[in-house]
Amino acid sequence: MAQRGRRGGGPTIYDVARAAGVAPSTVSRAFSRPGRVNAATAERVRRVADDLGYRANPLARALSTARSSLIALVVSDVANPFYSEIVRGAQAAATENGYTLLLADAQESGRVERGALERLLPAVDGFVLGGSRMSDSAIRVIAKQKPVVVLNRVVVDVPSVVPDNPGGIRRAVEHLSGLGHHQLTYLAGPEASWADGMRWRSLQDAAADLQLRCRRVGPATPDVPGGVRAAGELSGALPTAVVAFNDQLAIGLVRGLSARGVRVPRDVSVVGFDDIGAAALVTPALTTVAAPLHTEGATATRHLLAMVEGVQSRTGPPLVLPVRLVERGSTAQRRRNSTSPASGTTKVSPSARNASTSTDAGSR
Repeated sequence: MAQRGRRGGGPTIYDVARAAGVAPSTVSRAFSRPGRVNAATAERVRRVADDLGYRANPLARALSTARSSLIALVVSDVANPFYSEIVRGAQAAATENGYTLLLADAQESGRVERGALERLLPAVDGFVLGGSRMSDSAIRVIAKQKPVVVLNRVVVDVPSVVPDNPGGIRRAVEHLSGLGHHQLTYLAGPEASWADGMRWRSLQDAAADLQLRCRRVGPATPDVPGGVRAAGELSGALPTAVVAFNDQLAIGLVRGLSARGVRVPRDVSVVGFDDIGAAALVTPALTTVAAPLHTEGATATRHLLAMVEGVQSRTGPPLVLPVRLVERGSTAQRRRNSTSPASGTTKVSPSARNASTSTDAGSR
């Protein structure tokens, strides 16, 4: 059999089986359904295959299993550095299990996202949706056709993986309270973002528990330009502390405040969320809630592949991953009776004024 395979132009599945001391069907499963093969056996098969120069035929595998060994990761904005580690984690988990990962950019549009999903439906075995902007009902429609796992959002009846938003925001609020800040401003992200709503509600809850005042400014685009613009939308009496929806908004806010002569953290303390790579590189380095982005991507992908292999989907409570607060140079002790050089010189845009609310201590 081995000689027959080599005459055909290269090693075959029979050559690999003979060298690895297993049945040809085991070799086939090791490549097409690795979850059904003992881990040590699968590793031995892959090692022997590499030594022999054998490569599984994806088309033949798809024909025999009715699967393409392709999965898609759909993100809301491929240019957002938040997704880079998520993509790496998803890619690692897909490759580890013999799958190829396709990446699609939804461009912060639920319409664009749905169009991409509908085009990909016939070609892939399942989807990971990162920061989806589609409605819950639209996501459930897709989930009825192919396995789906949602990242950074909770959708009823669809498996979800999320960071601990309430825990992360509470740590940020406690940190600012410990520095003497009595009123917090939340710089909101996109209105269609589930995570944004969760972080704002969590900030309100934490502020009420600690008897702090809080308000909301936004929504803003979740990028650096959005943060720069938001610096001009803060009300006349500049806040002493801001918690931003994400790191990009926080970095843009610091840049915008600096352009107006406002010093961070001397005049305003700023906290972000995610701990993207740039958070430690900007000046001052950004205090932020670090989410396990690589783990999120890998966990969601492994869960999706288990569903593709026939494991029943987890549709109960979401899988919540732990976060931690990283204290850097953008937060400091509140200065008593300090006034910003820009105090009283800015105006709130109509959209920001309508979206902003004040919350007294103890109220919701």
